[in-house]
Amino acid sequence: MNVSPNESFKVVYSLYEHQFLGCLFESFVVQVRQGKLTLKYQNISSRNAHEFDNGLSESDYELIKLMDSIQQDAIIKKFSNVSSKVGKSGKKLTIFDFADKIYDEEKGDKVTQKLIEDYVEGKKIKILNLLLEKNKLVYTMQRDGTPTGEFIEIPKIPATILFHVYKNPENTQYYPTIRHNEKTIEFRQSDAKIVCNSPAWLLHKNILYHFDRPLEGAKLKPFLRKKFILVNKSVEETYYKKFVASLISSYHVIPVGFEIITKRNDPQAELHFKILSSSTQSLFDTPVSTKANQNESENTVVFELNFRYNDEVYKVSELNENQNSHVVFENNEDKFIFTKFIRQVLLEKAVVSKLKELGLPIQKGKITLPRSKAFSWITKNETILQELGVELKQHQSEEGKNYFIGKSQISIAINENKDWFDINAKVFFGEYQIPFMQIRQYILKSQREFTLPNGEIAVIPEEWFTEYSELFEFMQSKDEKFALKKHHLALVQNLEQGNLANVTMNRKLQKLYDADNFGEIEDFELPKGFKGQLRPYQKAGYNWLRFLQEFNFGGCLADDMGLGKTVQTLALLQAQKEKEGEVAPSLLIMPTSLLYNWAVEAKKFAPDLKVWRYTGTDRNKDITTYFPKYDVILTSYGTMRIDANILNEFYFNYVILDESQAIKNPSSAISKAVKTLKSRFKLILTGTPIENSTLDLWSQMSFVNGGLLGNQKFFKTHYQIPIEKQSDVDKARKLQTIIKPFILRRTKNQVATELPPKVENIIYVEMSKSQEKVYEEAKSYYRNEILKHIELQGMAKSQIMLLQGLTRLRQLANHPKMVDPDYEGDSGKFSDLWEKLKSVLSEGHKVLIFSQFVRHLTLVRKELDKEKVKYSYLDGGTKDRKAEVENFQNNENIKVFLLSLKAGGVGLNLTAADYVFMLDPWWNPAIEAQAVDRAHRIGQENKVFIYKFITQNSVEEKILALQQQKIALSQDLITTESSFVKTLSKNDIADILK
Repeated sequence: MNVSPNESFKVVYSLYEHQFLGCLFESFVVQVRQGKLTLKYQNISSRNAHEFDNGLSESDYELIKLMDSIQQDAIIKKFSNVSSKVGKSGKKLTIFDFADKIYDEEKGDKVTQKLIEDYVEGKKIKILNLLLEKNKLVYTMQRDGTPTGEFIEIPKIPATILFHVYKNPENTQYYPTIRHNEKTIEFRQSDAKIVCNSPAWLLHKNILYHFDRPLEGAKLKPFLRKKFILVNKSVEETYYKKFVASLISSYHVIPVGFEIITKRNDPQAELHFKILSSSTQSLFDTPVSTKANQNESENTVVFELNFRYNDEVYKVSELNENQNSHVVFENNEDKFIFTKFIRQVLLEKAVVSKLKELGLPIQKGKITLPRSKAFSWITKNETILQELGVELKQHQSEEGKNYFIGKSQISIAINENKDWFDINAKVFFGEYQIPFMQIRQYILKSQREFTLPNGEIAVIPEEWFTEYSELFEFMQSKDEKFALKKHHLALVQNLEQGNLANVTMNRKLQKLYDADNFGEIEDFELPKGFKGQLRPYQKAGYNWLRFLQEFNFGGCLADDMGLGKTVQTLALLQAQKEKEGEVAPSLLIMPTSLLYNWAVEAKKFAPDLKVWRYTGTDRNKDITTYFPKYDVILTSYGTMRIDANILNEFYFNYVILDESQAIKNPSSAISKAVKTLKSRFKLILTGTPIENSTLDLWSQMSFVNGGLLGNQKFFKTHYQIPIEKQSDVDKARKLQTIIKPFILRRTKNQVATELPPKVENIIYVEMSKSQEKVYEEAKSYYRNEILKHIELQGMAKSQIMLLQGLTRLRQLANHPKMVDPDYEGDSGKFSDLWEKLKSVLSEGHKVLIFSQFVRHLTLVRKELDKEKVKYSYLDGGTKDRKAEVENFQNNENIKVFLLSLKAGGVGLNLTAADYVFMLDPWWNPAIEAQAVDRAHRIGQENKVFIYKFITQNSVEEKILALQQQKIALSQDLITTESSFVKTLSKNDIADILK
């Protein structure tokens, strides 16, 4: 009988016993008449709960979801693929089939039984705690399924368990009693039920009890059938040693015929540490070999926390977390004596908590740390440990070595010189001053130990490797003195801000690092010969370029496309000509398609600059004669690569690269050729400084400021791998710090304030039942195949299969017809898209619909044809792009424009649209942004609404979440499908395909 949500009703929770799964709960709504529950009820689940929203609380929704997850259909669905004994069949698996294969006494699957039991128990614990906490209505279920049988009371006050042990001359009797509200609960040999096993919840006479300390249901279960347990004399001592001692340590035991002595003392905390293995080298000997160096990297230190109570030492790792005592058994001529040492649990926990605060996260009394981190921690906290009364005890290493425990310190002073920074440093380990040059060599080679003059082994603190690694790598040695190139000013500033060095620096130079918006940089006058006006952000960019020039720094102007990188550069070159007079010509290198635009822009904005185009098969290669006559030489990347041996003989004023991502691959011929060119200054222009990986950035920044990011090997080890493979946020931050002064990037959102706002919405859609079936089958197939391939071939050789599998699943998440033209079912996303599109069109809006799959656009196209909706269409095969664009922009009868990502993502002005639909998520958010910018650009007068359609419980949803984690490390780092896939770990893949 259906319950009306418009009339009074109550939510109740009903307890019943399942033949295989044990005690379960189910949720119901029951109609109420005159304040009383009626016999009109209805099952309620997550599917229909929203119908009764006015009578449900947040905790009700949580309880309903939990109870749904333990019903037999949910269990069958979840665990039918876990057991090898439950194979796939075309028909739905019944509870009898499932039970026969899992629960049969002879041929059942014991492993899966345990998995199911643990899963159900975990859910029941949450259910029971919520029922108790929120004071919910709970009943027993009647045989006919009526949910309101007997009312079940759940007392807030927990019950207490007592264990009685009687030692008689002939045997031992053992039984428990339960006390609640000062009354004994006679649960033995009754119809009581254990509703939950771990921890135990007991139902007796319609009262559901929980206990004041963790108790396993197994300790109560035997007594539901018997009054006591009898232990024979022959096994008595073993029984007392193992079972009774365990009871005494965790529970209140009433002894008869033997003795329990209780002792209570304050503990002495002891923190023991031991080096498991080591490979050391005297600081004053020859350097450590590669093999030794590898061994060093494997060395670890084990910390173990013990507590000493008088003469007894107890390892925390050997004590049960729930035990509040440690028990010692003694048999004195058949007189059994137990000594119960009461643990001062609060004191012990206070010590553990304090160690965690100090950076030593002890787990079960132990922790293992890399050697250098361990000794850094000891050095930093030795005095604090003494004050806390924690005794630090060193165990001799396996090689019999004694390690230095004392203060180690490094002090660094950095002073600005004309073209570099001077560095002075001192290092101390206790009373010994160590030559800084030698310490630097150890750190650069990742050698962490050396022998002090007194024979003790010193360990270089881990923070020296992390905090000073860039300084040690980039600094140069000159006559036993150290210097750092001026372009590492951000590194110097970072050391000063972290109190890691005392720095003396020109205040004017500091502005380049400090000026986030470059408002602090000196305002330079525009050159008189510059014909045009610069917007405020362009003027700020011009000031920045002039500042870099003043200090002889190279830079990367990385403004969004269309924000005027060309005009800012021309203003810079014109200003230099007016300031310095005749200088060597500047070489501008760019894609061939931009040569004409540069020539036109130069003539328009800086007509005084003499420009020469060095291109074409008949170009004059007598550059020593012709180049000095001009201010600017324009050439293409292709011409530069061919004529590199000619061009690198000339010393230019500037070498400027437009669309500098052309040299992102350091091993490419173009990249190698451009780095042979000689010039006084260098500058690069690009809207996308990083396309595939951080190595793109290294290649370009190494061109403009040689040595800024170290050599390629150092960069790969120190930045690329940690950032891209290990999600190292700290490394990403450090990289950003170093490059910050030399990259200026402004987006349209920051500077084009005249644009109307845009509103982004994500629409999560559910798959249809037929779609979900096809999707789950494909997911299961690809999960098995991909993970098996990775296991056999490794990640690197599994990229193609992974990409194929993910692409197939993404297509199924859109519409199975994209994979199987004969598919006759529907698609949740397609249905939601069509409903939303009809709504938008009915209000007279124009909409852009993007997909990276042409087959997806074809499905939409067929539906539009069927409904006689006029539209424009553009993909890679469209010949007359201009006609399609103009038709959409100018024809009021055409409201829809279907576009593929590759063909329509760039180069189009579609401001007639004020809605943008993204049918499928793309790996690179920057490409999505470019697509949106077809409508949200200069000329748009209306607010732009963006809708992204994401299929729930599909790779779309999971990849988006994973992508955000990775992109958070370095904005726009992962930007192409293949490069994103390369960053996935085996765990990532298993999670996506789960």
